[in-house]
Amino acid sequence: MTSTPILQRNNFSFLITFTLVLLMPSLAQTQDARYSQIAASPQLTNPAMTGLMNGQLRFTANFRDLYSSPLGSEGLKSVGAGVEIRRKAGNGNFFGVGLQLQQDEAGTSDFKRNQGLISFSYQQGLGRIAGRGTGHFLAGGVSAGVATRGLDLNKLWFSNQYFVDNNTRDAYIDNSLPNGEGISGAGNSLYPDVNAGLGWFANLGERRGAYFGVAAYHLNSPNVSPISGNTDLLDQRYVVHGGGELPLGSGDMSLLPAVRFMTQGPSYEALFGANIRYTERNWREVALRAGLWAQMSNQLADSPGLNALIVSVGLETERIQFALSYDISAGGVGTIANSRGGWELGMIYTQPAKYRSKVICPKF
Repeated sequence: MTSTPILQRNNFSFLITFTLVLLMPSLAQTQDARYSQIAASPQLTNPAMTGLMNGQLRFTANFRDLYSSPLGSEGLKSVGAGVEIRRKAGNGNFFGVGLQLQQDEAGTSDFKRNQGLISFSYQQGLGRIAGRGTGHFLAGGVSAGVATRGLDLNKLWFSNQYFVDNNTRDAYIDNSLPNGEGISGAGNSLYPDVNAGLGWFANLGERRGAYFGVAAYHLNSPNVSPISGNTDLLDQRYVVHGGGELPLGSGDMSLLPAVRFMTQGPSYEALFGANIRYTERNWREVALRAGLWAQMSNQLADSPGLNALIVSVGLETERIQFALSYDISAGGVGTIANSRGGWELGMIYTQPAKYRSKVICPKF
């Protein structure tokens, strides 16, 4: 019999406790990945936001590294990239087309999720509000594509393979024993995905704007189980989001509040907060951002609780916007992880429009 010592008993209990606190909200059904920087992942927030920009082309990129400090290689890593174009549709209206690619991986099992989506939106002008460059639009969008999920069960261990030496109290794993689960090996699934959303946005004047939207993802409830012969229907994800820009004083500082609420199966999450944007006219389209955000979700007892506080900083130029944020874990996970969450990097490149007509869009 080949046995491998893994941890002293107290350390093993620590790991089990942390893993349960981290994963329990999503054990019932597989949940979607999400980014805290809403503006850098528009197609994953609402298909109606496809092409919603002051320009004709936008490229976005995200990288998120969550819980790698306490869990090492078993933490969650997410990488996403999207490209969108916005074109005139006549009579002051616009349409948008986008492509979004997403990859997530986590855990000893080499769990990986890959996704590719093509998005379409139409932005119908509803008229000007007051003054040049102001106005509001109603937008609708859909996205469709394919995704894969896979893992290797041979890299996991189960309770039948775990035991404790009565003399040393060391914990051991014996991978030569049957796992007792009736399933083993590597698996992968390929499935279609369909999403839709609606939104409203407006430019209300100098440093004034607002937007609001609703979206539904996985309308076809695909089977995402990577285990052959098993069924695991992906719950539909519903999103409500909004925000805007408000001037602070008579200078060049403004407040950019935003909120996003999502629910998927038994889980729900709320992200809310604001960035402060500061610029000077002689900076030539350069601006600085700094913000504080709170993330809440249902906890183990299904009551709402604070998951993380997120601090963010950003730099804007005429075409490129960079942002860096860090999750300060709170609640049960924060206690065990010593408040160590993870980093997120976001980048947005926007190419100015060549057509003359004024593109009306609030800042995000």
